[in-house]
Amino acid sequence: MCIWLPFFGTDRAEKEQPERRKAPFVLTLAQNGRVKIQAANRPALQEGISCGMVLADAQAILPQLESAIYDANSLNQTLQALGEWCIRFAPIVDLQAPDGIVLDISGCAHLWGGEEKYGNHIIDRIAQGGYQAQAAIADTIGTAWAVARHTQRLTIVSTAQQAQALSGLPPAALRISLQTQQRLHKLGFRYIEEFMHIPKSTLRRRFGDELICRLGQALGTEQEHISPIEPIPSYQERLSCLDPISTSTGIQIALERLLTTLCDRLRKEEKGLRQAVFRGYRIDGNVQTIHIGTGRASSNPTHLFKLFDLKVPNIEPALGIELFVLEATLIENSILPQEGLWQTKGGQSEIAELLDNIAAKIGSGSIHRFLPSAHHWPERTIEPTSSLDTQPQSDWPRHALRPLHLLAHPEPIEVMVPLPDYPPALFRHRKKIYKLVKADGPERIEQEWWISDEQPRDYYRVEDEKGARYWLFRSGYYGQGDPEWFLHGYFT
Repeated sequence: MCIWLPFFGTDRAEKEQPERRKAPFVLTLAQNGRVKIQAANRPALQEGISCGMVLADAQAILPQLESAIYDANSLNQTLQALGEWCIRFAPIVDLQAPDGIVLDISGCAHLWGGEEKYGNHIIDRIAQGGYQAQAAIADTIGTAWAVARHTQRLTIVSTAQQAQALSGLPPAALRISLQTQQRLHKLGFRYIEEFMHIPKSTLRRRFGDELICRLGQALGTEQEHISPIEPIPSYQERLSCLDPISTSTGIQIALERLLTTLCDRLRKEEKGLRQAVFRGYRIDGNVQTIHIGTGRASSNPTHLFKLFDLKVPNIEPALGIELFVLEATLIENSILPQEGLWQTKGGQSEIAELLDNIAAKIGSGSIHRFLPSAHHWPERTIEPTSSLDTQPQSDWPRHALRPLHLLAHPEPIEVMVPLPDYPPALFRHRKKIYKLVKADGPERIEQEWWISDEQPRDYYRVEDEKGARYWLFRSGYYGQGDPEWFLHGYFT
């Protein structure tokens, strides 16, 4: 079975911005100094826009035409994910980039009540995901590929009808190169039936081996193999119960058994989990779920059991749980660092486990540490992380003093400035007036131009009569309108 996604690129973009569905929309790519259309949605095609057109020409025809950049890598990743999703319908799935999927459905269709119901079910499920699809079922990949691209929804081709199904299609349906298509067109061959019965020796002499091979693959006289995709392995363990479990002790035994099996697998692969979920499927159809997270990749079943055990009381077994599922939803490499021969101090595993236990009690988002971030804007110079193994991408800035307490957002203040371009003599913040006796500055800090075009800031370190020090700044260039002043931090 071959599935074709005729509007795959634009459908994906329209999923992110649904308002584009009813308007003419295209994806473009710069080629040889010209921006050309790579994909167009249905409204654009109905207005006469086609793939391969120069964007400027298309906008001259249709001024309201919207466009976005064609991202081949992102589309390939989406197609890979869609192919892995299709494994639920057939065990062997292959991708035909940029917009096709092949399924080996041998022995599968009867589970859905026949090929027609099977094919329509898959097309409907893909449509629910936001993608328009049409498909064909045939004995060969070549015939299914060709017919899928020249049908409305679903076509089923029997063995005796393969030649007939191909006969009325253009040569491009055989997946031949553009050069071979042009040579066939030049000699007057508009349809496959016009040359499919010509002797192979004649076709080979005129058009080479490619045409013979593709025609043979479509008719079944040449072999063609599927290269199945390999889905990302799922780190999941299941435990079915002969009798429903309704006690906390039984739940703990099931959890411990699943953790032991999963952690053994993780250790063999030198991996550890960062996030995991434990589900209990009750006999009344309800699903009980608990989650845990760790600050460092862990495959220690004892430690992980303690984290889960804190939340086991939240599980309500009711009439009983008949199936337990443990899944590691976030996996990272967990290669142990080499330690010195005479080193007596252990690693940081004990600290990591302690922090995990605290986080499990007070909340997974309650514990984090800060790393330096390579930015000039003060509120962007730090970034939080919950991982103990995340390495900073830059060093902490040492060239200037920074406040001990930096406000998340600068707060507006009113100031009195004795002379232009001077630090303030006093400022008012939250209805309280602060008289200043010392000031140092200004220090100009500008935003990175590729992030934002906000006004620069002139920062001052000031001290009031009581010895408290503050970090103030004036926004914008002096002399351009009324200056705005803000409080951004406290030194003491």
